Amino acid sequence: MTPGSRTCLFDAAQLKDLLDAMAALSAGLLRGRQRVAVIGIRRRGAPLADLLTERLVAVHGMAPPLRLDLLVKRYADDLTLLHPETQLTEQAQHAALDLSGYTLLVVDDVLYSGHSILKVVNYLVQKQPAAIRVAVLVERAGRCLPLAADVVGTRLEIAPPDIIECHVPPFESDFKIELLQPDRPH
Repeated sequence: MTPGSRTCLFDAAQLKDLLDAMAALSAGLLRGRQRVAVIGIRRRGAPLADLLTERLVAVHGMAPPLRLDLLVKRYADDLTLLHPETQLTEQAQHAALDLSGYTLLVVDDVLYSGHSILKVVNYLVQKQPAAIRVAVLVERAGRCLPLAADVVGTRLEIAPPDIIECHVPPFESDFKIELLQPDRPH
């Protein structure tokens, strides 16, 4: 990981409040829809999708939705470019999946450049859903694609070299959002 200063922006209690608000907004978007699927973008979008789904069912009385995860990769956790093009790996069980008529809620941790969300939406459009909605824990300024999330936990104006790190169990022990400011030459 890049050396530099770290600042905790949101702790577990604050993130619980953000997720509760995200669940309320999501429930409003999904209310009255008969067929709903919640789709997590792996890695950290998947456990966030689980947390949102739990709240949608327990707090907002939704019937348990179909839960899927998609493996999408372009950047490492430290924003090092891994692939020049965003990679979406289709799992065998998803190839013939019929999502026609479903309202889809795609969940990810951070919306920054928009490449991952665009790749997922393009893939899901081929499944002919009734609607696709996007929920992100953090929407960060600086997108290079004209995309926006329907449900946002928090919007952050962060300088381009700085990194937003979402720590989401089970991948990290503590649930929190940190700002990493790499050391800059003086």
